[in-house]
Amino acid sequence: MKSIAPMTLICYFWLRIFVRGDDVAGIITGRRLRELVFERTPPLVEGAGEAHIQPNGVELSIKRVLSIKGAGFLGKEDKDRQVAPTEELTPDGEGWWQLAGGVYRLVLAEVVHIPRNICAIARPRSSLTRCGVSLGTALWDSGYEGRSEVLCVVHNDAGFRLQRGARVLQLIFFELDEEVEEGYSGKFQGENV
Repeated sequence: MKSIAPMTLICYFWLRIFVRGDDVAGIITGRRLRELVFERTPPLVEGAGEAHIQPNGVELSIKRVLSIKGAGFLGKEDKDRQVAPTEELTPDGEGWWQLAGGVYRLVLAEVVHIPRNICAIARPRSSLTRCGVSLGTALWDSGYEGRSEVLCVVHNDAGFRLQRGARVLQLIFFELDEEVEEGYSGKFQGENV
């Protein structure tokens, strides 16, 4: 059986939302998004300001940069999982990191509180792509709470400069047609808080 390219899956997901619309209610935008961020307790995105709100999501910024220093592993059982070891990088006096080509983990500044009737995916800001930098993310499950981490790959041989507090990705929230019975309860629940 042929494997399905990740972009094909993303396109399929978007088509199900916009064309069929029978599995999810759609992207949360506008007034509803602002209510969830600024009026809900706890807020959907704790620490987000007006500058973080975009037409279709909320931008998240960088708190810390970690350099990956070894191998991790993932087995078929949860007990057979170890994330790769890291070392925190220190920014210069003005909060800038000079990143050489390679792989990093970025710890986001904002804390996300996703209710059981919402899930989220993230997309990098286009400025990163234009600089030869990509981000790897996972699905933010219903019920997840924490200060997330994302993979950052600097493809540019000349490197990349990144400043603490820079907004690097946009989290896009989807309202489900019904609340999940049990929200996320995995290893990363409450991470980095």
